[in-house]
Amino acid sequence: MRNVDMAPLYRATVGFDRIADLMDRVLAADVAQPTYPPYNIEKTAENAYRISIAVAGFAADELAVEVKDGALIVAAKKAAEETGRSYLHRGIATRAFERRFALADHVRVTGAAHGDGMLHIDLVREIPEALKPRRIEIARTSPAETTVEAKALENAQH
Repeated sequence: MRNVDMAPLYRATVGFDRIADLMDRVLAADVAQPTYPPYNIEKTAENAYRISIAVAGFAADELAVEVKDGALIVAAKKAAEETGRSYLHRGIATRAFERRFALADHVRVTGAAHGDGMLHIDLVREIPEALKPRRIEIARTSPAETTVEAKALENAQH
């Protein structure tokens, strides 16, 4: 296990708390990542994504999807175990779980659907207008106008 002291980074930066938190999460994570339940992340459009989680054995009311502090949290807890059933083999895992996904800036969860043993969570990245690239038109001036403007600036500075 790696131990890295991030305190000097915190002292030397202002406004980069999210980056530092991300580094803390990555460095503090256990080497053995949880593999249950299995999931897919697919890109469905230019700015749209879908997380599909295999939740066989769970009903929709036993699942919880929450967005909190820049993370998508999916949790499941099985209701009280039914008595009277006797299994010869039990291969469908129904143990409780909590799976976290870090969300990038401007990613919003648009919905979730449960069916056929799968939980599908749809996400969309909405980039604000202020952050979208925009083209700046360059005005054309004649050489005479440029000379007059430069002389006016020189006179204003003196």
